[in-house]
Amino acid sequence: MSSTYLVIHMSDSTGTPLARAEDQEILERWATEGDAAGRLGDGGPVAGPEQAKSVAVRDGKTMITDGPFPEFKEWFAGYDLVTADSIDEAAAFMAKHPVAIAGRIYILPLVKLPWDES
Repeated sequence: MSSTYLVIHMSDSTGTPLARAEDQEILERWATEGDAAGRLGDGGPVAGPEQAKSVAVRDGKTMITDGPFPEFKEWFAGYDLVTADSIDEAAAFMAKHPVAIAGRIYILPLVKLPWDES
């Protein structure tokens, strides 16, 4: 049975060190394979840390701060929803993504919350 995974792309905030043409070629090959296998759902890149906000509520007080966030060594550069029969299959597919070459990719199974289960 297939499951859906949230894939988080972590890289340097300036992008991969790959040449643009090489990055685009690898990404297009990856997307074509994913589309053909019915693996890819929604996804996309996100803005850099200079456009980010951090929100936290502590002791009833809302704290909103602007990025960039120096505690990040890698930046959350984008995401995908991937369908695969296992997390290992999702990982093998994501190993073909350009960010896997120059950054890191996190793969998280989506789960239902207890109150969402029927």
